[in-house]
Amino acid sequence: MSEFANAPMVRPTWAFLLSHPAHFIALGAGAGLTRFAPGTVGTLWAWASFLLLQPLMSVPAWAVLIGVGTLVGWWACTVTARHMRIADSGHIVWDEVVAFWLVLWLIAPAGFWAQLVAFVLFRFFDAVKFGPMAWADQTFKGFGPRGGFGILLDDFAAALCTLLVIALWRF
Repeated sequence: MSEFANAPMVRPTWAFLLSHPAHFIALGAGAGLTRFAPGTVGTLWAWASFLLLQPLMSVPAWAVLIGVGTLVGWWACTVTARHMRIADSGHIVWDEVVAFWLVLWLIAPAGFWAQLVAFVLFRFFDAVKFGPMAWADQTFKGFGPRGGFGILLDDFAAALCTLLVIALWRF
């Protein structure tokens, strides 16, 4: 981390987004460029893309997409955090995308209202960061593969909490 001690944080722009494939992925194809609530915008992007892909995807295809998306996202988040010179920028939204895809996939079939509840719960758990989200966020902070993993892990913890609440609600 000392290599970034005197270097200013890089604010993402369209030029930054397009300068490296990892940036394009980590910044959610531009969803993370917003200055207001990029995590929420990234989650909305995940929801919209899920709805567009859902008719075309089988259960195994979703499993592969989420699995590969997690591994590629780990790399993309690691690279982008290093290039932005900030361990976990709110502008990196791929973690929201892949974690919310997991939520939507596991609650399917679900109507609009159930998906909206999932969205609100996920955003709550991701924003508040208590319990498992706080642990993941604090334990895996930093640069390199460990930090990239941490960027994803706190959102997967938020997804798990969301799914637990939905399971209890359905039960």
